[in-house]
Parts: sequence; C-alpha cells; structure tokens
Amino acid sequence: MKSTLTTVSLVALLAAGAALADDDDCTAPRDTWQPREAAMQIAQQNGWTVQDFEIDDGCYEIEGRDSDGREIEVKLDPATLQVVEMEYEDDDERSGIRNPAPAGTAQPPQNGLFGNGAPPKVQVN
Repeated sequence: MKSTLTTVSLVALLAAGAALADDDDCTAPRDTWQPREAAMQIAQQNGWTVQDFEIDDGCYEIEGRDSDGREIEVKLDPATLQVVEMEYEDDDERSGIRNPAPAGTAQPPQNGLFGNGAPPKVQVN
C-alpha cells in the first residue's frame, strides 16, 4: 500500500512540475529555422535596437531597446519568427516613466535650488 501511495504521489508531483515548467521554449527542429538575419530584420521593422542576440531555450533571444528607449528582452520562435515572449526589463525600476530625457538635455527646475540653471561649481580648499 505504501509503495502504491508513493508511486501515485511521485506521478502527481511530476505532472505538476511539468505544468509549472517554462512553456515559452521553442521546439521547432533546427532545419526549419529561419536565418538570424531574418530575425534582425524583424527587430529593425519593430524599431528595436539590438544589443545582444543569442539562442536560449531553442528560441532566438534579442536584448536591446524598443523605439521608446525601454530595455526589452524578446524571444522569437526561430521557425516562424513570431514573438513568444516580450519583457520590459526596467518597468519596476522606472516607476512608469516611459521615456525620460537623456542626461544633459533637460533644464533643471527654477526653484532656487539650482540657482540660475548653471551646473554647480566645486571649490576644493
């Protein structure tokens, strides 16, 4: 009885583990994959700036920035070039700010803290 219960428990755990496993893995056979250049064209068409291109879990993985400047990680099915998963890497860090001004392009506020808007000068004694 104990061995039957153990076997049933083990089978149930294995089934649950399979259900919780990553389902975004690409399973297309290697001979059906489109060339990397085609994936790069998809990135260009979407306005993505590619910083890293690699193969992960059988998918093409592109890391870079979208047309709004947000960091992205995109997984493409290498056979169909369809987006399997797309994550915005910095959503939590930027508190919803989508496209802040690049450093040095925004003027400081005129609130007295920054004086006339000129950068601060450091004096070393």
